[in-house]
Amino acid sequence: MGDITTGSVKANGLEFGYLAAGPEDGPLALCLHGFPDSAHTWRHLLPELAAAGHRAVAPFMRGYAPTSVPEDGAYQGGALAADANALHEAFGGGSDAVVIGHDWGAFAAYGAAASAPGRWRKAVAMSVPPLAVMVTAFFDYEQLKRSFYIFLFQTPLAEAAVNRSFIEGLWRDWSPKDSGYAAEDVDHVMDCLATPDNLAAAIGYYRAMFDPSRHIERYAAEQKAASSVGERPVLYLHGSEDGCLGPDIVAPGDDLSAVLAALPPGSRADLVAGGGHFLQLDRPADVNRRILDWLSD
Repeated sequence: MGDITTGSVKANGLEFGYLAAGPEDGPLALCLHGFPDSAHTWRHLLPELAAAGHRAVAPFMRGYAPTSVPEDGAYQGGALAADANALHEAFGGGSDAVVIGHDWGAFAAYGAAASAPGRWRKAVAMSVPPLAVMVTAFFDYEQLKRSFYIFLFQTPLAEAAVNRSFIEGLWRDWSPKDSGYAAEDVDHVMDCLATPDNLAAAIGYYRAMFDPSRHIERYAAEQKAASSVGERPVLYLHGSEDGCLGPDIVAPGDDLSAVLAALPPGSRADLVAGGGHFLQLDRPADVNRRILDWLSD
């Protein structure tokens, strides 16, 4: 872990566990993970952000231990965006803060930057494009096959199905063949989903996708913002070997113009050669360089 430290902080009514690196008075760089993952996904990026002067913080997302499980059961995208904005407040972030999200963290990053642009200078999103692109891509036949787990998670069978073997299978299917880190990361995931409540929370993110009755009105503004274009520029990165959300769907013919059209003015969208769904782990040097170059502009 090197110079990465651990801590906890209260934000949006939850106790968030987090990993952090860098000077406490540096501009905040909030790094948000997805599923099936943990804050440890950022272990290569946090020290690089710190070296560039940022206070780099990677919280465990709501419901992922050691972060607490929300009493209101809210797992909609708007709640995740509200968490990011509340964490910005808790860490004393300024208008020079940046938000970086992968998978579900990307949804949170879109929503946070769009709903509270005064808090964020720039955003980075990885592996999940804006909602307008997702809606189109999702109903492709090949993508529906890749997304089987989302439909499983709508059923009462989900909690019984999701065990270590299931998580390992997703990592294997979503990653390039040369990946060699999955066992360590699956260990971290299983720690985060150690109790039935934690597991139900992670699955709850997906149930809230298709069931508006699970949405909480207090997050309505952030929920709406998450599907808007917003105004803060976004760097979007997608792995060329992503087995979860196929690059053939997101970037047919290596063309990311549809993604770019759904992002705010001044944004960028790039494919990362050799990167899978967890591209920040597959190609850390390349991804770190792209992110640091983006943030330095």
